[in-house]
Amino acid sequence: MTGETTNVTGRTAGLSNLVRIYRAVSGEVHALRGVDVDFPSGGITVIAGPSGGGKSTLLSILALRDRASAGTVTLLGADVTQAPQSVLKSLRRNSIAWVPQRPAHGLFPHLTVIENLLQAACIRGRTDGLEPTQTLELLGLTHRADATPGRLSGGEQQRLAVAAALTHAPALVVADEPTAELDDDNAERVLAALATVAAAGSTCVLSSHDPRALRRVPRVLHLRHGVLSAERSGSELPETRRTEAVIDSAGRLQLSPEALNLFPGRRARMELIDGKVVLEAPESSS
Repeated sequence: MTGETTNVTGRTAGLSNLVRIYRAVSGEVHALRGVDVDFPSGGITVIAGPSGGGKSTLLSILALRDRASAGTVTLLGADVTQAPQSVLKSLRRNSIAWVPQRPAHGLFPHLTVIENLLQAACIRGRTDGLEPTQTLELLGLTHRADATPGRLSGGEQQRLAVAAALTHAPALVVADEPTAELDDDNAERVLAALATVAAAGSTCVLSSHDPRALRRVPRVLHLRHGVLSAERSGSELPETRRTEAVIDSAGRLQLSPEALNLFPGRRARMELIDGKVVLEAPESSS
């Protein structure tokens, strides 16, 4: 993959039948089990679900920081699943902004806040989008511009990591729990800043347990046991959302915990009625 790639599909990135297996002393760990998902250009998506469900693994593969064991990873219209490290490094540098769960890991400790943003912009090599001073204002960090990361609170470091990602934001912004350590006002600042760069064309994907993010972002994908179980969309009000179950390429459907409780025997009777699929718990044989 060389030069610029045109995204003819209307998506920034896509994962198809994605599998990630880790080797552990106790045996194989299946972190992802056949995930199929597209991330449309200029959209914001939250990956939600319990700890250990595969959220961080999915984000690491999407940000090209880890490789899939099987399946296909598409970025900007190109299949990058087996791309050489030199191509992946170039894409990470120019086309992807990464916000780690521990923000200090993505900052330059010897540089001030404003110098961190200028350095991120220099590495990225972009001139459009938010300028460093604009990003600082959006994230409420203007008064800390001359401080080094070591002099910032944990929440300020988290906002600085987000600010570095959104300065001259590239095509894809991937953030692991970006509001976890923030109070309500600063969480809203982060979510509003993400919405700003998405409106300008960047695609934002974040993992989160934070109910504030789940309410604020219109597209929420639920990941459980390495499988996408549901997609929620609609307005910001929980009562007006709808839930859509996700059917993967193998025809598997994962029920939500609430729905799963209706099938204590883990068996279901399926009927096709007037073009609809109806699932019911089998009648007891006793």
